[in-house]
Amino acid sequence: MIIKKLRLQKCWSQEQLSEFSGLSVRTIQRIERGQQASLESLKSLAAVFQVNINDLQPESDMETQTHYTTDNTDNNKTKIIQVDDQEKKAMEYVEGIKSFYQSLCTYFITIGFLTAINLFVSPEYLWVLWCAAGWGIGLIIHGLYTFEVFAFFSPQWEKKQIEKRLGREL
Repeated sequence: MIIKKLRLQKCWSQEQLSEFSGLSVRTIQRIERGQQASLESLKSLAAVFQVNINDLQPESDMETQTHYTTDNTDNNKTKIIQVDDQEKKAMEYVEGIKSFYQSLCTYFITIGFLTAINLFVSPEYLWVLWCAAGWGIGLIIHGLYTFEVFAFFSPQWEKKQIEKRLGREL
């Protein structure tokens, strides 16, 4: 999350960070998802962001991760980079929305392509409607989950069920 926050603060895409650091886009994606980064990768990223390598290593036992870094624009004054739970949830929410829109675009492109094939090969039977309906239902469910229209299994529901199980009704 620290890498992603620093990247977004500089308004860089993953591809741009890849070019600046010499790492692959896939490596940056893995690191941003929370997978362990190699020492060489951390060194490259620390150099690009002009921070200490220790500032990029997450502290897993803390709710709020605080990292100190030097800012070259303010005569090496120290500033604090934080990724708290609220910010992490916001980033995850935005990733969910991005995933939904990517799925939506894929749906329309694929169904359009299949429609063209269907009309070319067998225009008398529109089998593409079955594909569109099945995939469309899945896409609708994905959208309802992403935009939290029906939060059947939300964190509040989970908390309530745990408290119920432990006999501590709220």
